[in-house]
Amino acid sequence: MISEPTFSPPCGPVTGRRDGDVLRATGIPYATAARFQPPVAAADWTETLAATSLTPACPQAPVPFLDDILGTRYGELPGSEDCQRLSITLPADLGDGERVPVMVWLHGGSYTSGSGDLAIFDPRALVAENRVIVVSVTYRLGLFGYLAAGTDRPGNLGLLDQLEAFRWVQRNIGAFGGDPGCVTAFGQSAGGDAVAHLMATPEAPALFRRAIIQSAPLGITRGRAKMSAAMGVAAEDITEETPAMDVVAAEARVSQAARKFGLIAAMPFGTQYGHAPLPPEPDIEDAWNATAPGIEVLIGHTSEEARMFLPRNPVVGRLGKVPVVGTAVVKAVNWAVTEAVYGKAARKFARRHARAGGTAYRYLLTWHAPGNIYGAAHTVDLPLLFGDQQTWAGAGLLAGASWEDINAPGKALRALWARFASGDGLDADGGIPGALRYRAV
Repeated sequence: MISEPTFSPPCGPVTGRRDGDVLRATGIPYATAARFQPPVAAADWTETLAATSLTPACPQAPVPFLDDILGTRYGELPGSEDCQRLSITLPADLGDGERVPVMVWLHGGSYTSGSGDLAIFDPRALVAENRVIVVSVTYRLGLFGYLAAGTDRPGNLGLLDQLEAFRWVQRNIGAFGGDPGCVTAFGQSAGGDAVAHLMATPEAPALFRRAIIQSAPLGITRGRAKMSAAMGVAAEDITEETPAMDVVAAEARVSQAARKFGLIAAMPFGTQYGHAPLPPEPDIEDAWNATAPGIEVLIGHTSEEARMFLPRNPVVGRLGKVPVVGTAVVKAVNWAVTEAVYGKAARKFARRHARAGGTAYRYLLTWHAPGNIYGAAHTVDLPLLFGDQQTWAGAGLLAGASWEDINAPGKALRALWARFASGDGLDADGGIPGALRYRAV
């Protein structure tokens, strides 16, 4: 019988489980928090913690269109407000005293959905192929994690959760074979936005040396104060006693208050400047510049981000059916929205980072399933990095592609991400034929 893997980090003894070519230690508490309160580091323990259950998701509403695209299903993980936990996946054959790069994953989902331990984010291939450790973080979302209200309710609680997770990694990951001096923060969509904003905290260079920012909607993170204030007023009737699923149900009503604010309302919940740990909005560039010399950045997006959302837009849908010009119109709308929300801001972020003394690379991911309506849409990077054939079998995003079509560029992308995370550095320009191009800034 194979014995359970045991670890002895400073937080207290942990047992995990062997899963083929990786070991897993899942659902480890890194912080605790009362509702609407900042997190505090989880207390150390003396009894052995059996880290064998997946982390619960922060309570959230179903997102049917996302389930169709990604092949996920609502309720895959149980929901709990006690969700400040992380899961560690490491190679099964690490030698005694071996220290490998650590990659800390922050999931996306518009700050209202998703969870670190969803099957589509399983990092097994990334870990096994590239000899890295991946730490998957679950944090508070929506009204639980990302909206200040006039009743002195703080904003950015999810961001504060993430900071606690990185502190936990610095203190404990060595016991799992990780190198605390070689940590990379990586995230997609809202997770990429969170990575970018964690970089604005003075502590960031001590917590991670590198950052991979995938498809972060940085073009809609500024000028949100009035919208957030209107949402905060709409949320003031929610209290510490409101049942969790009633809080979730209220998110749609609170989001209605954002609708008149234009494109930024596409992601109503999000990071709020001027609330801990972020500076006021006019000071954000200075905060990023201060940490830039200590953090290497790889930032980019897919070539057709907006294609994920366009099929749901009735106006664009009607235009797309117009013979001859329809295709051109949809292409133009996709380009304009992709640029406004993702492209222009990512390039600006990379240039500013380099000017401030940091190392920056930017990339464009063009891979897509052959003939698929979504093209190289938002989230198309996820199946290349995570999960397996079974996980992604029902994803609308991948219809038309064989597993080999997905896994060949996926293996190359995983190797590229791991090479960046290892500190070996990337070439001045390079990429994956037919899938991705990158270059130093």
